[in-house]
Amino acid sequence: MSSEADLALALALARTAGEHALGVFGVLLALLLVAVLLLWRAHWRWGVPHATSRLPAAAFLLLRLFIGFGLVVGAAAIFAELAEGLGAHRAMGAVDTAFTAALGQAVPLAALQLFAAITRLGDPLTVIVICAGVGAALLWCRRRWLALAWVVAVAGNSLLNVTLKSVFGRVRPPHADGLVIASGYSFPSGHASGSVVLYGMLAYLAVRLLPRPWQLPSLLVATAVAFITGSSRVFLRVHYASDVLAGFASGAAWLAVCIVSIEMTRWYRRRRG
Repeated sequence: MSSEADLALALALARTAGEHALGVFGVLLALLLVAVLLLWRAHWRWGVPHATSRLPAAAFLLLRLFIGFGLVVGAAAIFAELAEGLGAHRAMGAVDTAFTAALGQAVPLAALQLFAAITRLGDPLTVIVICAGVGAALLWCRRRWLALAWVVAVAGNSLLNVTLKSVFGRVRPPHADGLVIASGYSFPSGHASGSVVLYGMLAYLAVRLLPRPWQLPSLLVATAVAFITGSSRVFLRVHYASDVLAGFASGAAWLAVCIVSIEMTRWYRRRRG
């Protein structure tokens, strides 16, 4: 923050957002799903070769790779900005604390109980079970390289998150309501990054393997599940909002790296025949 006035304004906005946290959450979820829908339509209109396309297929691959690298850079920049904010005169911490305190007083118990159930979708045990199940299914379908990429994506993100947590060592916010108990460091959120990678990779597999009518619904469901699971950590006050945003950013960057790597490998294997 550049001045005390800026910090005071940010704290006031954080308290207001916390008091209306459920409404803010609903608006952000709706905007995210609309954005995914628009990107999907743009992808099928301009990002995929058609019978009337004048560009070679390689050009469309390069376009997708360019977009993927752009996502990596953008997500990494967001993460870096948040990480830098941790030490910027503790201003971000004060804003996080103000938002969390206001949220804790405004959100009803029934909503918290619902979020406590939903957050299990990002628990380590859930991630391990889904990772093992999907990997086994891919092997059974003789998709060995895709199974390997799937396991590397999910397991690699877990290792990345553990490493980042140990680097920043941020203490979690107080969460004494008993609905969910979490230990370890707070920044970035493992549930947020893990959900983005796990359900993002599931959406990628759906786009690769399922008939087209199933692809967009799968993508929308995966997006909603990842966002809700990550956001649940803020409502349950086991993470600050910046922790979850950083988790979304790091997970999106890793997901983009994995998908770009898979697509490049896929193209190379096709070229080799």
